This record gives sequence, C-alpha cells and structure tokens, in this order.
Amino acid sequence: MEQEKVNESKELSADAASYCCSACHGDEDWGPGHPIRGRAKSRSLSASPALASTREFRRTRSLHGPCPVTTFGPKACVLQNPQTIMHIQDPASQRLTWNKPPKSVLVIKKIRDASLLQPFKELCVHLMEENNMVVYVEKKVLEDPAIVNDDRFGPVKRRFCTFREDYDDISNQIDFIICLGGDGTLLYASSLFQGSVPPVMAFHLGSLGFLTPFGFESFQSQVSQVIQGNAAVVLRSRLKVRVVKELRGKKVAIPNGISENGVLAAALDAEVGKQVMQYQVLNEVVIDRGPSSYLSNVDVYLDGHLITTVQGDACPSGVIVSTPTGSTAYAAAAGASMIHPNVPAIMITPICPHSLSFRPIVVPAGVELKIMLSPEARNTAWVSFDGRKRQEIRHGDRARLESGKAPTPTPPNTH
Repeated sequence: MEQEKVNESKELSADAASYCCSACHGDEDWGPGHPIRGRAKSRSLSASPALASTREFRRTRSLHGPCPVTTFGPKACVLQNPQTIMHIQDPASQRLTWNKPPKSVLVIKKIRDASLLQPFKELCVHLMEENNMVVYVEKKVLEDPAIVNDDRFGPVKRRFCTFREDYDDISNQIDFIICLGGDGTLLYASSLFQGSVPPVMAFHLGSLGFLTPFGFESFQSQVSQVIQGNAAVVLRSRLKVRVVKELRGKKVAIPNGISENGVLAAALDAEVGKQVMQYQVLNEVVIDRGPSSYLSNVDVYLDGHLITTVQGDACPSGVIVSTPTGSTAYAAAAGASMIHPNVPAIMITPICPHSLSFRPIVVPAGVELKIMLSPEARNTAWVSFDGRKRQEIRHGDRARLESGKAPTPTPPNTH
C-alpha cells in the first residue's frame, strides 16, 4: 500500500509540473497520456496551482478570462509589484514603465476640426524640438489646407513620418500614442493596433471626453511625465471578434494584400467556402436589423448553449455586446448599467427588445459568445465594430466574441 501511494504521488507531481496556464503560455499541457483540458480553480489566485485541486476542479473555459498582456508596443509595460500575492496585479497599483526610452510617438488628430490646428502644431513642435521624438501622423492630416498653406510650419511638416490606414502597418514602430479630440480619436487609435497597443495619452479637445482625461493647458508637463514613466495606467479590455461568412461565389478584393487596419482580413478558414475576418474592439459590437422593416431575430449562444433570441421591433433593434469601457457608451444609452473598466466582464444589451423578459446581462469575461441569425429570421442583420466597418450578416454567417488578451492602456479617468 505504501508503495502504491508513493507511485501515485509521483504521477500527480509529474502532471502538475507540466501544467501551464493557457492565458500566459498558450494551451494547457498536461504531459503525455493526460489529455485533460481546462484550468485549475486556483489559477486566478496563484501562479502555482494546488496539487490537490488540479484534477478535482476542471472547466472548459475560465470564468476570469485571459490574463491581459502587460507589454504595450515595442517598449512599454506595467511596472511589476514584487509584494503582490495575486496572480493578477492589483489594478490600483498598475504603473507605466519603459524597458527602453521611447523615441517614436503617434499623434492622432480629429479630422476637419479647425480648433485643433494650433494645439496640434504646438504639440508636434514640442515633441520634435524639446524631446527629439519621431512623430507619426496620418497622411490625410497633413492634407488639411490650413497646414499645407502654413509656411512657418513647413520645416516641422517635412520631418513627419506618415501612414495610411488599412495599407501601412505601424504596429511595431510606435512607442506611445497621443490623441487630440474626443473619445472617437481614442477608439480610432485602438483600432489601428490589432495586436499589442502602445500606451495611449488622450487630451480632451472634442465634444465627448469620457475617456480623455487630460486638459491641454499644461500638456508639456503631462507629456514629460508619461515619457519618464511616471503615470498610472488602466488596462481597458477589448473584445476579440471573429466573423465567419459564406463566400457565396464572390471574390474578395484585398488592397495591397492588407486590410482591416493591417490585419489580413479575408483569410480563408480551414473550412472550404468561408471568409474569416477578425477585429479587436474597445467599446462594443452592435448587431441590428439595418434598413429592413421586418422584425429582427438574432440568436445568442454562450459557450455553445442558446441563451436567448433577441427579437426587436424598431429601426435600430438588435443587440449590443460591450466591454466595461463600452458600457458607458451605446449600452448606457440603451438602458444598461455602467461597469468599471477593471471589472472582467462582457455585457449583452438588447436594443428595443420585443419582449419584457430580456434585460441587460453581464457575463464573465472568460466565456465565448456566438451571435447569428435565427432560422426563422425574415431579413438579414448588420454588424459594426465601434461604429465602423459596418457589414451585412446573412443566414449561415456568425460572429464569435470573447475577451482579448491585448488591452488598451490608458491613464485613469479623472472626471
């Protein structure tokens, strides 16, 4: 009996030694001969799972969602707290730091807004002359007549590095981002980086500034603090969305082989006759009935199980799937509650539901959602991602949503 217990203990230790958290190291590996999937219950509390619990507690998916990536762009990361005992660092102690001094900055400016021209010029001159930074801007920003005709700004304009959305990939060239405008500029900046997002510093110069906490009056000192790594940071989770469509005999054109903000958009799925597109969404994914006059019928699945059918009877009827950050946007306007950005969750909100029993739902960040047209739906649906890339969803198409691993790091909201 003693020998059997020793052998059993050795087997359990060998299994536990080969365990890897899929959120940090990819898929779980339980060693040869043990094809057990799922994660230990203690993964969210400690990096080392308890030996006695690795076999007893198993889930197909973690309720806590994937551990967020804490490296942002080529050089930035979260300052690690050596005194923490949690596997996931306390959000209140998250501080920005740099592995190497930042040298390149992307400036996002709201287009067609004359009031931003002077702040834009002052910021770019400060970054180039005072901090010796390489400044990237979108090409269409420099096409503004007010900038083209400004001879005094000419020497600075010639030093810009430019890019074009959907054609040029700058994901590995930007150390941090500065946004001038409202919340829309921050959403646009996040959409440019489908992988790791550099730290985003947003100045409130637009009509809506819930996510843009900085005022521009003292921008020099605020920019210096970020460059020196003296800033708190909030990791705003994003939704990873995978849209699978039937090709239906149509050829897909991809400009220069790159689309959807630098991601190869129209990649063929392993299943023949499918078109796959992938997006990272900071606010929300909206599925609505579009211009059709029929009732909308959309099925919502959670981890493969049908949980509800959203039937709507109004022009924008449908469903909103939002992050905690997006809970303060369209979801709040549709009657949902607001969720703090540090809460790992996904919110499902109906738009004009044709039922008294469906109310906004908050689900754990670790689940996978699937949304598709109901078999009895008489019309198609339309889907948009943070209000952009709007496209039609037909019978047989589907959208899969889950929490992504690459959050958008922003300073805390001070409003």
